[in-house]
Amino acid sequence: MKCDLHCHTSYSHDSTTSPEEIVEAALKKGINCLVISDHGEIKGAQEAIEYAKDKPILIIPGIEIKSKEGDILGLNVKEIIPNKLSAEETIKKIKELGGMVIIPHPFGWFCKFKGNLKNLVSEIDGIEVLNASIFGKGNKIALDFARKHNLPLVAGSDAHFPNLVGQAYIEIPGNNLSVEEILNQIKNNKVKVGGKEAGCLEKVIDHIKRNFSKLKTLKNVRGKKRKI
Repeated sequence: MKCDLHCHTSYSHDSTTSPEEIVEAALKKGINCLVISDHGEIKGAQEAIEYAKDKPILIIPGIEIKSKEGDILGLNVKEIIPNKLSAEETIKKIKELGGMVIIPHPFGWFCKFKGNLKNLVSEIDGIEVLNASIFGKGNKIALDFARKHNLPLVAGSDAHFPNLVGQAYIEIPGNNLSVEEILNQIKNNKVKVGGKEAGCLEKVIDHIKRNFSKLKTLKNVRGKKRKI
């Protein structure tokens, strides 16, 4: 199975892509397992799961939480976890909800994890060693860090728009695996990282589109406040 562990929908403030569009993009690219990990929200994952019920793809609910030290992914999390907690508190809440803790893009130029990852090694379930949309040498540094500390390797496109869905993924032995089976394969480091980073121009365009989406979201929020 090919699984893209890091995707966003319009329920993230920096995306305008509906859950249905993300699912369809994954299907077209041969991805048969997808984690919807919106920023601070789970509605996108819920909608994607409902939409994909009769389709040949497994949707795993997730969430990307902004802790005080940096972003943390919670895989198989079905409740909102608040932002701005410490990394330790965020990790604790993910595990209390039965989720898996992944540190995404820990060494990316503009999204670096600011805490001391070495102090969290025993609590982390995996490191994202291939993120398709980051700038710099962050992926290589993440791979070196994960290998040094014997942490499971994972990958995700970090797609906010359909074009990058499936750009980075993990390959998992077996077919029609359950969520629990997939998470166990990841924890046991039985997966293979696949895909590649997007091209530089594609990354630049992607981040420009994210910023426009942020402005649109901000404008909508302000408009709602005026109506109130």
